[in-house]
Amino acid sequence: MKQQTKRMAALVTVTMMTASLISGCGKSASKKDSDSASASDASVTTEAPTENVDTSATDVSEDEIAIPDGYHLVWHDEFNGTSLNEDDWNYEQHEVGWVNHELQEYIPSDEYAFVKDGELVIQPVKNVGEDGKVSYASGRVNTQNKHDVKYGKIEARLKVPEGKGFLPAFWMMPQNEQYYGQWPKCGEIDIMEVLGDTTNTLYGTIHFGAPHKQKQGTYTLANGDFASEYHVFAIEWEPGVIRWFVDGEQYFEESDWFTGTNGNEERPYPAPFDQPFHVILNVAVGGDWPGDPSEDTVFDDRAAMKVDYVRIFQKEEYDENVERPVDELIFREADETGNFVYNSDFSENESLTDDENWKFLLFADGEGEAKIENNEIIISSKAAGTEEYSVQLVQPQMPMEEGASYKFSFEAYAEEPRKMKAAVTAPDEDWIRYFPDTSVELTEDWQTFSFDFDMTTKSDDNGRVEFNMGNQGSTATIHIRNVRLEKVE
Repeated sequence: MKQQTKRMAALVTVTMMTASLISGCGKSASKKDSDSASASDASVTTEAPTENVDTSATDVSEDEIAIPDGYHLVWHDEFNGTSLNEDDWNYEQHEVGWVNHELQEYIPSDEYAFVKDGELVIQPVKNVGEDGKVSYASGRVNTQNKHDVKYGKIEARLKVPEGKGFLPAFWMMPQNEQYYGQWPKCGEIDIMEVLGDTTNTLYGTIHFGAPHKQKQGTYTLANGDFASEYHVFAIEWEPGVIRWFVDGEQYFEESDWFTGTNGNEERPYPAPFDQPFHVILNVAVGGDWPGDPSEDTVFDDRAAMKVDYVRIFQKEEYDENVERPVDELIFREADETGNFVYNSDFSENESLTDDENWKFLLFADGEGEAKIENNEIIISSKAAGTEEYSVQLVQPQMPMEEGASYKFSFEAYAEEPRKMKAAVTAPDEDWIRYFPDTSVELTEDWQTFSFDFDMTTKSDDNGRVEFNMGNQGSTATIHIRNVRLEKVE
């Protein structure tokens, strides 16, 4: 891999980035200090226009449904009745914080998931008690044990809610969630997730393995958004491959997964995605990924996810004689000084929003900006957020070889004395720490910090250098330079 070429911009300012959701099997999983791109070694971003998109709801009969070539219709719901058909759907009930520290209670009631005007409406509600305490309720429905399928084309036409703190989802879980073991071993297929405060960007994801892994693609509309318009979200799921589509255009494909302990395959490929799965539709409020609703978040019609239809198609037969792709590690090369960190001296005024070299991230109510100038990076925080990683600077693709020894070093100071944490982590290996989160005391003078550590786990071509500057008692501006990660012979 070549080092990044010099960019023209003299100053880079960043205000917000996002993280990807972890959920499933009724278990809450920690989603710490991650961004959607680095959490996947197969992330794809596609920009697409919205011309010729029908933004209204539809009303069709079964004989008017367009059947994709090579498929037949297995089941569908056009939501043309007056209530949700409980022969097809189950209402779910879950308490606050059941997964991902979400704020809503899922209540099995047609107050929160109901059929109206030819649509399924999932409506989150904000309640304020007499004591002023705020609570949230929402709806979540599934087809478990009523319409479970193994392989097929699964699609829905819908539009999502708009507002900070909303996370709508159209996704799938196994009919028997214990067949391969608890999440993430059981597998999870996320067909559509869109953050309520970034409604032009779509995420498609699979979760699997032990330790947890995920593969994710993203799709960004060049015009319009997913909240004010209906779009068709779909997957084509076959033995050994899953493809993600929006409005008929493929934007992501994945074939590499497993289910096992610590990366060892306990079940033959293509497990866990070789068992019947069911459909789930819900709107979460708050939690690790979208963050809490803001004062500007409204809970009227704009908070609702509206589903025009759900359809499932299958082919007549599927060939399950498939093999897992060979996962070849591609190790980044060190520079002429032996440093694996690119642009380590901040001599290049690079973008801090893309997935090359340095990336600045904000999560969980963190606010701030970063800029490169005078051979250093300067991080100014306006709000520390609720987590240590709420304000974060990272660089992925660190080559971590089993049995090797490393030195991690950097220079830093703060404009007022404060703490900062540094680490080398594993985005693709359930966020384990190759070098543990280590607090350093910054003063108003430049200091050099240096740490030695051994790589004791299996080799990984996507380790990540991290500086975490959120929720550690201060928002004082931090300066960093001369970051190095080098192998020690």
